[in-house]
Amino acid sequence: MSEPRSPRRIAVFCGSATGHDQRHVAAARLLGDTLAERGIGLVYGGGSIGLMGAIADSLLARGGEAIGVIPRTLWEREVGHRGLTELHIVETMHERKAMMAGLADAFVALPGGLGTLEELFEAWTWSQLGLHRKPCAILDASGYYDDLVSFLDKAVAAGFVDATYRAMLIVEREPATLLERLASYAPPSVSRWIDKATV
Repeated sequence: MSEPRSPRRIAVFCGSATGHDQRHVAAARLLGDTLAERGIGLVYGGGSIGLMGAIADSLLARGGEAIGVIPRTLWEREVGHRGLTELHIVETMHERKAMMAGLADAFVALPGGLGTLEELFEAWTWSQLGLHRKPCAILDASGYYDDLVSFLDKAVAAGFVDATYRAMLIVEREPATLLERLASYAPPSVSRWIDKATV
């Protein structure tokens, strides 16, 4: 049996705000530190503010690799990070998400708003459809996502989400534990995602 293999780069979805709870900022910084210590690169939205800036600054301060992908409109508003290892300026949000997905081996969400949720659910849906076999996860150090996780379990109980696909989403409180689970992730076999008998 082969040893678990850590992702080479992780795409992180998170807020361009810090929120009102400083635990969110601390979690972002700790994840940045942990990625740098383990030699895992960061792929993210390229921002210099909010939790985006916190994780990038933390990782870069420890000599880690940080790759940003930012739409031109946001770059021109001067919210882009000027000190990254690599920065890709793209024309659309669709290009941004596609490039981030191509550069990363896993997806992790920290606290954030609508954009963060949309990015996480799209990456997870792509996995459900078998378009990629990369793990998707939430780092929920502060309990920010507790209600969302409860809702997802409710969706399983209600018959709208298959338990196999719900199990694809990793949820952890600590970065080290999260990275261990990403390394040991084994995607389920996806041959079909709709059972016509249950429609």
